[in-house]
Amino acid sequence: MNAVHQVHHRIATIDGHELFYREAGPADAPAIVLLHGFPTSSFMFRELIPLLAGEYRVIAPDHLGFGRSAAPRAEEFTYTFDALADLTSGLLDHLGLDRYALYVQDYGAPIGWRLALRHPERISALVTQNGNGYEEGFVESFWADVWAYAANPGPETEPAVRAALSLDAIRRQYLHGVPDPSVVSPDTWEHDHALVSRAGNDEVQLALFRDYVNNRALYPPLQEFLRTGEVPVLAVWGRNDEIFGPAGARAFTRDARDAEVHLLDGGHFLLESHLDVVAGHLRAFLGRVLNP
Repeated sequence: MNAVHQVHHRIATIDGHELFYREAGPADAPAIVLLHGFPTSSFMFRELIPLLAGEYRVIAPDHLGFGRSAAPRAEEFTYTFDALADLTSGLLDHLGLDRYALYVQDYGAPIGWRLALRHPERISALVTQNGNGYEEGFVESFWADVWAYAANPGPETEPAVRAALSLDAIRRQYLHGVPDPSVVSPDTWEHDHALVSRAGNDEVQLALFRDYVNNRALYPPLQEFLRTGEVPVLAVWGRNDEIFGPAGARAFTRDARDAEVHLLDGGHFLLESHLDVVAGHLRAFLGRVLNP
C-alpha cells in the first residue's frame, strides 16, 4: 500500500482512559474526523479510510466502551453522550486538530453535534450518514421502546432495549433494507456482537440507551448553528433505514444554506453495501467545499 494511504492504528490516553483510533493521510492535509455509531466502532470505516487518505488527514476513534478503546464498567465511569464528547474533544486536542470536517453516523451524530456546538469555528463541513439531527428522523416503531426505557428504567422496559444487544438484532441492523444482503460480510455483526458481549458491557450500553433521550435537546441549537454558521452539509443516507428514516436526511435542507442530500437504496450501515457510491459523493463534496 502507498505510504500516503497506509492506515495507522494508535492509542492515546485521554483523561486517564485509553482511546483507540485509526489515522491515515498527510499530517498537513485538511482533516476529517469519522465518528461511528452503535454497536460498532471505527471498524465500520476500515474500507472508507484508504479512499480518503490520499487527500485528507483522516482520524477515526473508537468511543469509550466500544471497539478497542478502554471499556470501564458502568459503575466505574458515568456513560453519557456528554462524557463521550468530552473524551473525543480531548483526543482531537491531543492530536492538534483545530479545524476539521465531521462525518457522523448514528451515535456519532450527537457526539459530533456537541463538538460543533462547543467549537463552531473548528468545523469546516458536516457529513451525516444516517446520523440524526431532527425529530423527523426518528422511526417511531424503533424508538418507542427506547423512550419508554429512558422514562421508566426497570424490569418492564429493559428487556425490549436489552434485546438490541443480541446477535440477531445486530445482524438485522446490518441487513435490513439492503437489496442484496449477500454483499454484507458476516464479520461485521459478529465483530460488533463479540465486543458488546464483553463482561459488563451490557450495562454500558444500557446507560447510553437511557441517556439518548437527552440528545434531542441538541437539535434546536444544532439547527440554529446550521442557519447561521454557513457550514456545508452532506447527508448521504440509506433510505430504507428502520432507525433513522429519510425524512431526517431531507430535514437538513431546511436550515443549512449549502445542503446536499443523497438517499441510497440501502440501510443503516450504508458503507457495507454502497461503499463506492458513498465515497464518490463524499470525495466530490469535500473537494468542492474544502478544496474549491
